[in-house]
Amino acid sequence: QVQLVESGGGLVQPGGSLRLSCAASGSIFSINFMRWYRQAPGKERELVGVISSGGGTNYADSMKGRFTISRDNAKNTMYLQMNSLKPEDTAVYYCNADIRPVGAVAGYLGVWGQGTLVAVSS
Repeated sequence: QVQLVESGGGLVQPGGSLRLSCAASGSIFSINFMRWYRQAPGKERELVGVISSGGGTNYADSMKGRFTISRDNAKNTMYLQMNSLKPEDTAVYYCNADIRPVGAVAGYLGVWGQGTLVAVSS
């Protein structure tokens, strides 16, 4: 079994910063793309951005410039650095990854974390 666990959420004032982590664990052979999503109260889940195994990134237009995704392949961990946070960034943040378990011949499992809450408020 493989799993993703997010951490680093919490309450932050507008203009502040937070760094979220997403750690993959279990019998992992390789991880391809990793993604951050968020879901605000009463809204649909939306993509924040994606990072490839080689470190290439792509972001939703509304996140560009304030959010940065990175990963440490040796630790099977992805990060989301969020700066200049706004109240509208309040959401549960989820990570998602394409993981090939040890022993799998081909293909990747789409794995989700349980989410971490980010609340931006004064």
